[in-house]
Amino acid sequence: MVTRSSDEVFIQGVTRAGKRFRPSDWAERLAGVMARFRPDGAPSSPDSYLTYSPWCIPTTVNGVKCVVVNAALREHEPMAWDFVMHFARDNDLVVTDACLLRE
Repeated sequence: MVTRSSDEVFIQGVTRAGKRFRPSDWAERLAGVMARFRPDGAPSSPDSYLTYSPWCIPTTVNGVKCVVVNAALREHEPMAWDFVMHFARDNDLVVTDACLLRE
């Protein structure tokens, strides 16, 4: 269950049954699809399709591929939010409220 208690949601590359999700590049693929959804005023250039959206970032946490989805996506692009949440649900992936600590 996803609540509004945190600013970000982690979609983990592990099913609720504990199996690793495949293909191994699923996080990059999902974030790539979401790359066009950006905050107003976010840097955009002719090659911006080569960068991930700050609202949907692939990462690895403790050896597990994840996609960090910022809750702002829900407000600005509800259909995009629904897409990533349905992707997680349809593939039985673990979804948790969390906060990515920036370096």
